[in-house]
Amino acid sequence: MRCGDFKTSYTADMTIFESRSARVMMGLFLCVLFTLPLYTPGFLLDIINRIGIAIIGAVGLNILTGFTGQISLGNAAFMAIGAFSCGYLGTRFNVPFYLSIPLAGIITATCGMFVGIPSLRIKGLYLAMATLAAHFIVEFLIVKWESVTGGVDGMSIPTPALGSYELNSDARLFVLIFVIVVMAVLFAKNLFRSKVGKAFVAIRDQAVSAEVMGVNILKYKLLSFGISSFYVGVAGALIAYQARIISPETFPVSLAIDYLGMIIIGGLGSILGSIYGAIFIKLLPELLRMVTTSLSGSYPELIYKLAAMKELVFGALVIIFLIFEPNGMASRWHRIKKYWKLYPFSH
Repeated sequence: MRCGDFKTSYTADMTIFESRSARVMMGLFLCVLFTLPLYTPGFLLDIINRIGIAIIGAVGLNILTGFTGQISLGNAAFMAIGAFSCGYLGTRFNVPFYLSIPLAGIITATCGMFVGIPSLRIKGLYLAMATLAAHFIVEFLIVKWESVTGGVDGMSIPTPALGSYELNSDARLFVLIFVIVVMAVLFAKNLFRSKVGKAFVAIRDQAVSAEVMGVNILKYKLLSFGISSFYVGVAGALIAYQARIISPETFPVSLAIDYLGMIIIGGLGSILGSIYGAIFIKLLPELLRMVTTSLSGSYPELIYKLAAMKELVFGALVIIFLIFEPNGMASRWHRIKKYWKLYPFSH
């Protein structure tokens, strides 16, 4: 009786889907996923769309922080760059969405690589402070550069369209967002099967040893900042298309904290963890809202305490995960899966 998962070649060990049944299950999952707009209410689609955008941003941040070990608090700033770049290209030059989204990602990646230059000399808390400083610089530029960003009044985003077919509803945006999600997750998964991804992990684990082995530290750190910022810029562009109107208040510094919480709760250095963390953090305020709404008849004051409750629960959950599950939700899932894979000889 087969009670394990044994690999006999390097190719088999590196495969993404370990068995034919796994490929079939993933195919079925994608089929169900892309049929959701047919029978899902609009308000639920809006939440799912926001989860999809969060997955892209969380994967991007995890590439930099979880896999390369470079702590960043500039995620919200890079999202803002992507969003306003996309809006400016669309309003000023009438660039279609299928070009403005990758162009916004490239612009953000360029800015991210520039911000990443100090990473050769500083790391840890000092690098986090440098990226936080970048956030305030970007915020200042967005407010003052009114000819490009609209300043404090913000910017209206043109409706994305393919010819006469406008993506003007949550159902139509859903397809765009999740096509990009699937592409982003597959690219990230394959990235860490390549030389570049392994260099990122080597820098995270021991930068000095990686350099002795011939890894160009500056090159791969900047490349990590670039790839991560590209993901985050694309997420920012999608936020712009979903929100239709963006302003500096759309990208507060608390947004960067939320994304850092996603990868901590989901699992640092895990693509699957980025997905779990994004789903968890985006569903948390909605669940709290449902609870407070159901109790509002008996306790009306709960409605006014919702925002404070969200921050309280968010902080408590981060602490709980750091203490009891430091490797995140993905690690717990892998342990459960491993247990049943070896059952009944799980030890």
